[in-house]
Amino acid sequence: MKRMRVFITGATGFLGGALACALAREGAEVHALARATSDRSGLAGVNVNWHEGDVTAPSTLSDVVARADWIVHAAGHLGEFGVGEEVFQRVHVDGTRNVLAAAMKTGCQTRVLHVSTAGVLGLTPRGPAVEDSPYAPTNPYERSKAAAEKVALEFAARGLPVVICRPAFVYGPGDRHVLGLFQAVRRGRFFFIEGGRHVCHPTFIADAVAGMLLCLRGGRSGAIYHISGPRPVTFRELGETIASELGVRPPRLSLPRWAAMLGAMGLEMLGRASGRKPPLSRTGVAFFSEDRHYSWQRAHDELGYTPEFDLAAGVARTIAWNREQGRM
Repeated sequence: MKRMRVFITGATGFLGGALACALAREGAEVHALARATSDRSGLAGVNVNWHEGDVTAPSTLSDVVARADWIVHAAGHLGEFGVGEEVFQRVHVDGTRNVLAAAMKTGCQTRVLHVSTAGVLGLTPRGPAVEDSPYAPTNPYERSKAAAEKVALEFAARGLPVVICRPAFVYGPGDRHVLGLFQAVRRGRFFFIEGGRHVCHPTFIADAVAGMLLCLRGGRSGAIYHISGPRPVTFRELGETIASELGVRPPRLSLPRWAAMLGAMGLEMLGRASGRKPPLSRTGVAFFSEDRHYSWQRAHDELGYTPEFDLAAGVARTIAWNREQGRM
């Protein structure tokens, strides 16, 4: 039986790396794009064929894309303080166009999974958002990801078999972005905003990978699928669950949104002056003081996706892994 040849962008990142591991375990021939300066240590010991290049450099894509059966486009730039909107546009929008244009040259024979984010829908105060909800991005990162989705849909309309998945707030072993939240709780530095009453939709990495693989294998071309955890949780439940598993005192302090925003603004000013990343930004305050939750019903009905890890189980596994790695 022929081994499936899969080309992955963003394999040095959290989601892309987890997908690369899963595909390699299943016996796929995994090829990954990475810049010369990228840290590839997260995939040490995994059978990956590396290709030096960049999604913003089309000339580095053609050869490896031409020989792929599947393409997973997971490359991206995290929404961090100090990153200009032009950077997000170049990486997410132009990069997506470059990858899909290279795939198009194969004669539309290569199946593509475009990894987006549920954040393109912005706030969801009226209940779980569905895939067809209107775009409502609230920051440069989300705006660029929404624009990249539109590029993917354009290529799908032209005949390229592109499936879009939207993971929601993914965490778990291997992550270094959400790790800061766990560390803040452990050190007693995490606080609630508006009592921690707002909700997020945490998704354990194993569920995210399972859902993305279902999208890649069976998703409809041009369709969008939410991949999220079993249920939304309040930030109070999130903080208290992490504290319980760590065996530390649960967070108690709560600030009104305006006070947290004012403090974050001051920290951003200090960060710019010192050249350091602030411990809290206004984007971070917004995340902890807004409601975002999503329906994964379409992925369940069409692909058989059902998330298995509730918050307690996912948090326990995340903490155990980070302790083994000496990060917590």
